[in-house]
Parts: sequence; C-alpha cells; structure tokens
Amino acid sequence: MRTRLPWAAYGVLATIGGLGLAHAVAALTDADTSPVLAVGSAVIDLTPTPMKEWAIRTFGSADKLILVGSVLAGVLALAAVAGLLARRRIRYGAGLLLVLVAVAATAVMTRPEASVTDLGPSLVAAVAAVLALAWLAREQAGAPAGGRRGILVAAGVIGAVAVIGGVGGQLVTKLRLRPEDVTLPDPTDPAPPLPRGLDKQVPGITPFRTENDDFYRVDTRLDTPVVSSEDWTLTIDGDVGREVTLTYDELLALPMIERDITLTCVSNSVGGEYVGGARWLGVRLTDVLDLAGVGDRADQILSTDFDGMTISTPLALATDGRDAMICVGMNGEPLPREHGFPVRMVVPGLYGFISATKWLTRLTLTTYRDQEAYWTERGWATDAPIKISARIDTPRALADLESGDVVIGGVAWAQERGGIAKVQVQIDGGGWKDANLGPSGGDDYWRQWFYRWPATSGSHRIAARAVSGDGEPQTAARAEPFPDGASGLHEVIVDVA
Repeated sequence: MRTRLPWAAYGVLATIGGLGLAHAVAALTDADTSPVLAVGSAVIDLTPTPMKEWAIRTFGSADKLILVGSVLAGVLALAAVAGLLARRRIRYGAGLLLVLVAVAATAVMTRPEASVTDLGPSLVAAVAAVLALAWLAREQAGAPAGGRRGILVAAGVIGAVAVIGGVGGQLVTKLRLRPEDVTLPDPTDPAPPLPRGLDKQVPGITPFRTENDDFYRVDTRLDTPVVSSEDWTLTIDGDVGREVTLTYDELLALPMIERDITLTCVSNSVGGEYVGGARWLGVRLTDVLDLAGVGDRADQILSTDFDGMTISTPLALATDGRDAMICVGMNGEPLPREHGFPVRMVVPGLYGFISATKWLTRLTLTTYRDQEAYWTERGWATDAPIKISARIDTPRALADLESGDVVIGGVAWAQERGGIAKVQVQIDGGGWKDANLGPSGGDDYWRQWFYRWPATSGSHRIAARAVSGDGEPQTAARAEPFPDGASGLHEVIVDVA
C-alpha cells in the first residue's frame, strides 16, 4: 500500500496540472470549453428532470457548485487510478488520462455552436497531464533508495503550474467579466416612479425592488458568458417576410420602453426564492418582429442564445398586447453579464423557461411541429403562464416568537391577471383574514403585504393566499414544478412562547 499511494498521488497531481493549464487557456477564449465545465454542462443536459428538480430544491443556488465539485472529484478519483496503472506501464496510465480528456473533448464538441478551435483547452490538458505523469514516473524510476529530490522538484513544478494556471485563469475571467462601458438611451415610454415599498416598515420582508446583484439566476450555464456588444447581432428569420439582422447600435436606436416586471423561474417551489422584481429597459418584441413581418404559419418564437441554447415562446401570448420586451437594461443599468448582456428577452406573465432567453442572438418564427426547444425536448410544457402565488417572508419557518403583536409579511404576484387584489392569511386552519397591501408597482409587478397577528403561546401554522385582480384565487392544489410550475399554499410553522 505504501508503494501504491505515491503513484495514485502522481496521477492526481498530473491531472491537476493539466486542468490548471486548460483552465487558463479556456479563460482566454471561452470558459465553457474548460474540460471540467464542459463535462458538467453535458451532465446537466443528460440528467433526468426529476433529479434536476431535486438538486434545485435541495441545494438551491449552490447546485452548480456542487455539480462542478462532484465532476472534479470523479475526475481526480480516476486520475488516481491512472497513476496506479502507470506504476505497471506508463502507457496504461497515460491511456486512461487520454480517455478522460476524450470525454471532455466530446462534451465540448456536442455544444450546438462548437467549433474545432474549442478543443484547445482539452488538448492542452491532455498533453500537459501525460507529460507530467511521464516526468513523475521517470523520476520515481530513477530515484536512488532514500532519495526523492527529483520527484520533489517535479511535483513542485507541476503543482506551481496548476496553481498559476488556475489562479491566472480566474484573474483573466474576472477581467473579461467586467461590464462594458455602454450608454443606454432614455426610454421614449418611461415607467412611472416606483412607489416606496414596505421594506423599512416590515422587518424581514423582501425588498420591493430586487437589486441586480441579488436577482436570482437559473440557467444551464456553469460559467458567465462574455458576449461583446460590438460583435453582437440579432437575426429574425423563419416564417417572415424578410430576414432581418440588427446590430446592438441599431437596436438601441429603436423606440425604448421601460417597465417594472416580476420574473419567476418554473423551478421555483411554493415559497421559493427564484422570483424577483426589476425595472427593465428595452424594445417591444412586436416592434422587432414587425421589422421582418411575421408570416401566417408560425405558432412559436424559437429564440436562440449565443451558444445555441433554444427557448420556445408561444407566438400568440408574446404578441397579445402584453409588454414583451427585447431588453438591454435592468434597474437603470446595462444588463449584467450574468443576466444576459448585451440582450435578453422578458415576457411578463410567462415562466422564464418559455420566455426569458439570455444572451439572445436569434428569433426564429416557426411551429412547434417543425422545431423543439431545449426544455420542450425534455417534456416541459409549451404554454406555462406564471401561477398566482403568495409567499411568507416573515416570520421564518420554525421561528421562536414572543406572544403579542407579530407582523406576518411577504410578497405576492399575479401577472397578466390584473395584478394582486388581496392577500389573505390563515392561522391554524381558521378563517381567512385580509392582509394589508403595500403600494402597487403595476399589474405585472409583485406586491408586498403584511398582517398583524395577536399571537398566543403554542405551536401555530400560518398560511397565505393571493387573489388576482380579475378575481381568481390562488389554488390550494399541490403541484411540483414539472412540467408547468409549482402550485399550492405557502405555510410555515412557528412556536410562540
């Protein structure tokens, strides 16, 4: 066992060195071509929907970090096996390392917009890892009894290369992720000032406006794409009168509208955190489509991002008069890179998986029969309006409270249904009591609410429900996020002293 452990360590060290260099090369071009990220992305695509939903519920926003960590742990375990094989024959160990890199290279090339140049990081990883393993094996074979200087030198150099490559790659990535110096035009149709919310009146309630840094992010990317506004274009094609391609400057020259809209992810569980409200700046989707002239056959808009990811939006819903937008700004700033810079879609009232394409580059007018988008292929619904929901922000579940006046508060949303007309609170299965509503930010924006409860000692169950402006109450029927969004009432249990 004592003679095997060093060889296992050699395999791991050689692999880390190769991955460090590959990460640096990927950071200079496209971070998603990094071998570990490429394999992680492939795992996301191949993972069954129930398992994805379980990961999101269990790990929340840390799900991708855990995925990458798991992939890396698996790679290093196999790298240790490669080191043990190299103990017998160096070509055996090198062969397993090459197999690992081949898996990563295959994952890279299965991306929709992949090119041969994307194989660069994987090739670097292969060459560096095999050379490192061969160096360590040669030093081990030639080391005199009790002498390990050559091995230590080799290990030190390889370790330094791994650290320099990894740290250097991260620094390059941070530099590339810096926001561009973009000046957005003033809206020709501005939104009215957003009223002051209940943020300071109800401790623990969700802020009325979600800051960009706090806005949820759910997508299939393991990195943050870097797309240049200078190179970006938007093409409108398919069932259109004429194909149109717009540059970023040409898009900014079109009439801009400004709207307060709440976005929600279909993976949001009842009471979940994947919802946020922001002020968006952009061009009406219908104005962009009118430039090309929509034909009479299409029933979906197939939107594509810079890397080939596709999302399908029902054409009838996107063009029914709601403020569907091709967005360039968020909360008075250019879109952050993690939220789709330079351009994304926002369609109020529809879950993001059928409406909110980030890093948008193409709008194809087509039919559901002719083309399927990423989520449609995986069995998710094609028509998924956001369900009426109320969330309890305070008190938290299992909170220990003092008897007396307790403020219950949260947010509720009912886009494209006349907004929120009322929110009601129920204690221990009793009658529903109307809560106080905060100011309105518009029908497509969420609304804060609170209720003063004279709490008595004991364990209590608190529930909340919303009623939309058109009179539709929130359903109590429980449903999981798949295939068209979760439903049910948000409830919390608290203990009162």
